[in-house]
Amino acid sequence: MEDNTSSKFKRVCVFCGSTPGHRKVFSDAAIDLGNELVKRKMDLVYGGGSVGLMGLISQRVYDGGCHVLGVIPRALVPLEISGETVGEVRIVSDMHERKAEMAREADAFIALPGGYGTMEEMLEMITWSQLGIHKKPVGLLNVDGYYNCLLALFDNGVEEGFIKPGARQIVLSAPTAKELLMKLEQYTPSHDHVAPHESWQMEQLGNYPREHNPQ
Repeated sequence: MEDNTSSKFKRVCVFCGSTPGHRKVFSDAAIDLGNELVKRKMDLVYGGGSVGLMGLISQRVYDGGCHVLGVIPRALVPLEISGETVGEVRIVSDMHERKAEMAREADAFIALPGGYGTMEEMLEMITWSQLGIHKKPVGLLNVDGYYNCLLALFDNGVEEGFIKPGARQIVLSAPTAKELLMKLEQYTPSHDHVAPHESWQMEQLGNYPREHNPQ
């Protein structure tokens, strides 16, 4: 029998596209990841949209009885939310606040296939891990080899001396949701942080946008 309450994570943040992509394999992967989160009783933190892969995974997790928290900048509400919202939606002022809020709320990060925004959000979480801002695992759901070129770029960064071998271990990847979640749960940081974890405060990161956007 499967133990549905054994996960070490309460909430997982998923970065993903606001479009479904051209192939059904990507939609299937989003639903499969949603099913795996429900099976493990993990709540979802995501970008707040109801379209594309965001809409698929959020609806699946919500229908499965787990909590869904969507964090979305005010400017994107009319573009990424259509019809009824799913779960709790937190509207923030800008992208900086969105990422800080998502990072604070989640215990781990997963990137499904997506575009520039998905990759930028995921890369920032990798960078924050390298800096020592958080110690949470970051994983790529490498559906049908979607992220092969990006992973090769990271490997090249190590070969060329721009990424330390230990820091390369920050990025986990797997072709299926089940395998990736297992890797995330087994992850232990092994790289040297640029600055001590204790010297970073998520509260300060969260206040950054508000200080620069007083409106």
